[in-house]
Amino acid sequence: MFSLERWQEIFETLHKNKLRTFLTGLSVASGIFILVILLGFSSGIQKGVKSQFEEDATNKISIWTGTTTKGYKGLNPGRYIQLKNSDHEEISRKYNEDLEYRTSIYSVWGGIFTYKNQSGNYRIEGSSPDQQFIENESMVAGRFINLSDLSSSEKVAVIGNQVKLDIFKEEDPIGKNVEIMGINFVVIGVYTDPGGTREETRVFIPITTAQKAFNGGENVRSLSYTVKMSDDFDEAVALSASLSENMENDIRTKHLIAPDDRSAVRAWDTLEEAKKIYTLLDTIRAVFWFVGIGTIIAGIVGVSNIMLIVVKERTKEIGIRKALGALPSSIIGMILQEAIFITSIAGFTGLFLGVGLLELISPMVNSDFIKFPQVDFNTAITTVLLLIAAGALAGFVPARRAANIRPIEALRDE
Repeated sequence: MFSLERWQEIFETLHKNKLRTFLTGLSVASGIFILVILLGFSSGIQKGVKSQFEEDATNKISIWTGTTTKGYKGLNPGRYIQLKNSDHEEISRKYNEDLEYRTSIYSVWGGIFTYKNQSGNYRIEGSSPDQQFIENESMVAGRFINLSDLSSSEKVAVIGNQVKLDIFKEEDPIGKNVEIMGINFVVIGVYTDPGGTREETRVFIPITTAQKAFNGGENVRSLSYTVKMSDDFDEAVALSASLSENMENDIRTKHLIAPDDRSAVRAWDTLEEAKKIYTLLDTIRAVFWFVGIGTIIAGIVGVSNIMLIVVKERTKEIGIRKALGALPSSIIGMILQEAIFITSIAGFTGLFLGVGLLELISPMVNSDFIKFPQVDFNTAITTVLLLIAAGALAGFVPARRAANIRPIEALRDE
């Protein structure tokens, strides 16, 4: 029941001890404020790191080769390991049941792309239709390469949005005739990539066309696959790691590469790397929670201490109340109400200041690994409610002490 007199008493007590009340409230507000800021930046780090993985499919396995650095089975070091179409076909066939998308890639770095009097140097990649999904490409106009283009070795090209802006400006590129390293192609699509400008400065053509047009023969530069995902993330990570290792070993065996020669062949498993990063993020988040909650506990201890002091200072008053018939429950309620009031005001102040600061700086924080730090408001509110409950608990011990004061002893107190 609302009691105006009780609230007047609370405000009078707080007014008499302004500095002490302010410092106690400040410690509680600081705890919530620090926790909100830490959780906001934890969220920002998580979004930043996830955006790095979103540039390609998270469940991607990439295989590429280089030059041997060790002799093996009578072969000298210094051999360049050239992947072939057959390598891609054998791996695709052997692990077909566990693979979702697959492609081999024939790359030409710094290829000259020309349209009318506009030209530029871009990375030209011969690939299969699955490359769209492996690279997380989204079509903004036209279409991607299809199987018909691949089987007929069509001279068609899919350009990145940045290429479109550089070369075609405001003109619609679909259906336009262009030259790629002096060979005529037709633009059939424009894509956008979550990786941004760097990933949108590429031009995709059918790999069969690339190998014929640029004298590639049966050569490929790299292999890319995505693993079928299961509902169990750990199970998917284990499968991806196993496939990555087996594929790398298959290439080593076929091309006679030393088992410990890391320069000659390498498989990159993004799913396993993603798990390592996400585990690290969980650890960072746990540390942030630990620091924030530790700060809040310090504030709660402050609330408990100030209530003990209040009880000590008001011992005679409490004794008089009890002598006049005040019930222990009313004494407990009076102390608890004051503790909850201080905790609530300080907690919500810290919450609103923290959320307000994050909203202010969030648009300005957009780096590779920290993006738009924000805190989930429901989580923040839940934290404050738990803080209030903790404040009530902190006030309960002094309240019980006040309720157990004997009137005769209280009246003797100086």
